[in-house]
Amino acid sequence: RAEGDGLRCIYHGWKFAVDGTVLDTPNVADPAFARRLKGRTHPVREAGGLLWTYLGPPDEMPAFPDWPWMSLPDAQRLVVPHVQACNFVQVIEGLVDSSHLGVLHSNGLRQATRSDLGFAQKVQSMQFNLAPRLEAQDSDFGFYYAALRDSPDATTVEARVTAFVAPFTVLNPNGDIMSLLVPIDDTHTVFYHVFWSPTEPLNREPLRSRHLDFIGLTDDALVRFGLTPDTMGTPGTPSPANNFQQDRVAMRGGLSFSGLPGLIEEDVAVAVSSGPVRDRTREVLCGADVAIRRLYNALLRALDQPVPPIDYQTITGTHAQLDSRADWRELLPTLQTSTPQGDH
Repeated sequence: RAEGDGLRCIYHGWKFAVDGTVLDTPNVADPAFARRLKGRTHPVREAGGLLWTYLGPPDEMPAFPDWPWMSLPDAQRLVVPHVQACNFVQVIEGLVDSSHLGVLHSNGLRQATRSDLGFAQKVQSMQFNLAPRLEAQDSDFGFYYAALRDSPDATTVEARVTAFVAPFTVLNPNGDIMSLLVPIDDTHTVFYHVFWSPTEPLNREPLRSRHLDFIGLTDDALVRFGLTPDTMGTPGTPSPANNFQQDRVAMRGGLSFSGLPGLIEEDVAVAVSSGPVRDRTREVLCGADVAIRRLYNALLRALDQPVPPIDYQTITGTHAQLDSRADWRELLPTLQTSTPQGDH
């Protein structure tokens, strides 16, 4: 029960203030008893359309993540969550895997060539090179990952650079998308999509609906695919048990490569179908998995290393056409790294 100055438990009536102070213990007569106790509380802050909390030791609390998009007007910032029934790490794996985009999302990329949406125009080129050169660079906060696609005459290269900030944040190469993969528990994840624009009203109609429809994040799409808290696991919604209701007729007829309705639904199907926690004991990585190994290493480092100071204003995902002799790292405002090794 919320009672103005605190929260009261309906079981025995104990009442706690917002800082954890025990205000009342009606089933314990000793007035000194409450002074020996204090509830656990965590600081919470509202910013950018989300609630943020810090769960660690108070004396180790890092600076608040003041990402640049948080200061934009609400009309220029679009935040949409969905949930899915698998571990958060296998969701992140898909976000740092550039080579799957031209295969799994081939239908969406073809549609992108006919769209005037900013998101679509930034991704359409990925359908033309399914095996980009991949490189990664460690950083104190995680790593950067570059997918490099040569032009037909080999004079320029398209560089798409993703930033991973441990333990659950991915900045997309489009430069205006952030993904926050927050564990609900070991086998369920809430995926917060953050889109922003310095000029366009993404969060106002008709642009809002057009943007979400292209990606597969409309309210109707999320409900139909069981990707809301109320519909996840509901009998009859797409799941491994019914092959995610793939449209096999459309697949055979060449109308759909995956048989799935949208970009998000395609990603959910491949992540969830590998199991609630994917078995990695017999995993075989290939040259396309450069960032997967980096991801594992970054998460393991985060287990026992303190969080370093992070300049949230400079970490970014980015993309550009470069001279073939240029180094993609020149696109980054700072590497913030004490571990300069990279790999290919």
